[in-house]
Amino acid sequence: MKKLFITTLIISSILASCQKDDFCVDLITPNLIIHFYDSVNPEERKQVENLTVWADGLEELYTNVAIDSIALPLDPAEDFTTYHLNSGESQDQITINYTRKEVFVSRSCGYIYNFTELNLTDISNNWIVNSVIINETVEDDSEHLKILH
Repeated sequence: MKKLFITTLIISSILASCQKDDFCVDLITPNLIIHFYDSVNPEERKQVENLTVWADGLEELYTNVAIDSIALPLDPAEDFTTYHLNSGESQDQITINYTRKEVFVSRSCGYIYNFTELNLTDISNNWIVNSVIINETVEDDSEHLKILH
């Protein structure tokens, strides 16, 4: 009887000390959100027809879509990312510069990156008429960049 009690006590102690596995349910590194607007009426969103988007050295993220907004990942290993935006008729290239900020999320998720001091360089302006940075910090899914075409 004493052995059964001690064995039960040991097993109960072991089971009580176990914790549930942590699962990562938090957000991942946020994307750059771009909305497209009409260059004649800058407050009105306007679809881009036949849009194809890719980054240097990577596969296409969007292929021949009619869309008025896109979400683009920024490279956490570099301080810039270059994207090509082809509207079907002409192509523009934009380079997005930023400062990377590593953020600890949790033990199960590890780290994500937020991006600050967003600015654009090397915009070829073939079909893009103008661009406006709405939010210089990429840390959520709000609009960051406005492209007029």
